[in-house]
Amino acid sequence: MRQVARLGRGAVLGLLLAVHAVAAFEPITVGIAIGAATALTGYLSYTDLYCRFAECCREKQPLNASALKLELEEKLFGQHLATEVILKALTGFKNNKNPKKPLTLSLHGWAGTGKNFVSQIVAEHLHSKGLRSNFVHLFVSTLHFPHEQQIKLYQDQLQGWIRGNVSACASSVFIFDEMDKLHPGVIDAIKPFLDYYEQVDGVSYRKAIFIFLSNAGGDLITKIALDFWRAGRKREDIQLKDLEPVLSVGVFNNKHNT
Repeated sequence: MRQVARLGRGAVLGLLLAVHAVAAFEPITVGIAIGAATALTGYLSYTDLYCRFAECCREKQPLNASALKLELEEKLFGQHLATEVILKALTGFKNNKNPKKPLTLSLHGWAGTGKNFVSQIVAEHLHSKGLRSNFVHLFVSTLHFPHEQQIKLYQDQLQGWIRGNVSACASSVFIFDEMDKLHPGVIDAIKPFLDYYEQVDGVSYRKAIFIFLSNAGGDLITKIALDFWRAGRKREDIQLKDLEPVLSVGVFNNKHNT
C-alpha cells in the first residue's frame, strides 16, 4: 500500500480508468490483450527504451542527408568541394545496405582549413554523441604513435582496437589525424581493413568508416586557388578535376605516402 501511495495522481487515475475499461471486455479478450501488451513492452524495454538511457549502435539508422547538407553549408566556409564530395560519399554509402568495402574519406589541406571541424560534423551525424561516442575513435599520430621503435606494438594494438570495436559496432567511425606524420608501418596496419574483403579474420568491416586528415598537398591546393584568383575566377569555380591530378602527385611524393 505504501508503494501505491507513492504513485502520482495521474498514474492512479490512469489505473482506475483501465480497471473500469477492463470490466467491459470478456475475460479471454482481456487475457489476450494483456499478453500482447506484455510482449510489446518487453520488446521495447530491450531496444528503444534501453537506448534512451545508454548509447546504442544503430547501424541501420539512415543518414539525415538534408540536415548534414544544411550544417555543412552553414558552418563550412570556402570549402564547396568538401561539402559536395562528403555529402555524396556519405549519402551513397549509408543508402547502400550491402557495401562492398568500408567508406574511406581523405581530407587534405593546411592546418586551420577545417579538416578536423568537418570530421566532427560528420561524426555527429553518424553517431549523435560525435567525438564523445563509444563508436567514434580519434587517433592523432604524434600523440598515439609517437615512437618509431615501437611500431610493431602500435600495429598490433591498432589492429586489435579496430577489430574489437567493429565487432561491437559494424558502423564504427575511425578518424586518423596528421596522416602526413604517421609512420608507414602504422599505415600498413590499417590497409587490410580498407579493401574489398567479405571478412577479415571472421569480421566484416564493410560498414565501417575511415576518415584520414592530412596536411599533405596543402601547398598545392593553395597554389591552385591562387592561380584561379589571378585569372579573375572565383574560388567556387574550382572543380574536383582541377585538384585530383595535382593532389595525387603531391600526396604520392609525401615521405609517408598518405
